[in-house]
Amino acid sequence: MLFDTHCHLDAPEFDRDRPAVVAAARDAGVDRMLVPAVAIANFAAVRSCCERYAGCRPAYGIHPLYVGSSDEADLRALRRYLQAEIDGVLSPVAIGEIGLDFFEAAGNVDRQAHFMREQLRIAADFDLPVVLHVRRAVEAVLGQLRAIPVRGGIAHAFNGSREQAEHFIKLGFCLGFGGAMTYSGSTRIRRLAATLPIESIVLETDAPDIAPAWLGGDSGRARNTPDQLLRIAAVLAELREMPVADIIEATARNACRCLYMTE
Repeated sequence: MLFDTHCHLDAPEFDRDRPAVVAAARDAGVDRMLVPAVAIANFAAVRSCCERYAGCRPAYGIHPLYVGSSDEADLRALRRYLQAEIDGVLSPVAIGEIGLDFFEAAGNVDRQAHFMREQLRIAADFDLPVVLHVRRAVEAVLGQLRAIPVRGGIAHAFNGSREQAEHFIKLGFCLGFGGAMTYSGSTRIRRLAATLPIESIVLETDAPDIAPAWLGGDSGRARNTPDQLLRIAAVLAELREMPVADIIEATARNACRCLYMTE
């Protein structure tokens, strides 16, 4: 079972062919997907995708790139949404996507930090893991986690140092590896993927973003899709000199463990 731990299946890039995208993923062996929200405005779309497509589970949160258009009422709405959904058929498995982005949104660091703190508190209150956005902000995110402990989760698209990776692991997190790992020039990411404990690694696509090398991702225009996870798993298998089947089994098991889901 392949588990795509980060797939924005609700994104408008999939509006024209979403059923075909999901069917292709199933054909490639992707049986589970975590679909993270980015803002209050897309909570319903995330839930709709998870309701329509078997094996999809939701996470709800406010992404750091969306805090500029969010306010305190949105944080209260997040609490209400979780309360309404927590014991339902499509109970959320995490708070996310939340975190910090010091690359695209470096101008509103204080606001990002406030929204992350408040959402970590919400995660602690609901005893849920978190799905973290950590772009150019790994150390700052770790600082927030030390101040407000949560039930672990996933550090999505990890690109920090070995020492930072070990800190996340000690805090109960798995690290997400996907399209960026497929580029030969991504030496630090590939080294981490090859040498970190396999128990700490999960696979992701971040579809429709972070397209792998074979889709021409350098152009920034390629649409990524969840069916690419099989080839991403094969890259990890090559880096670690392991059978692909073992990579698939281990990473799916890791995802279920860190999201407190049954296999």
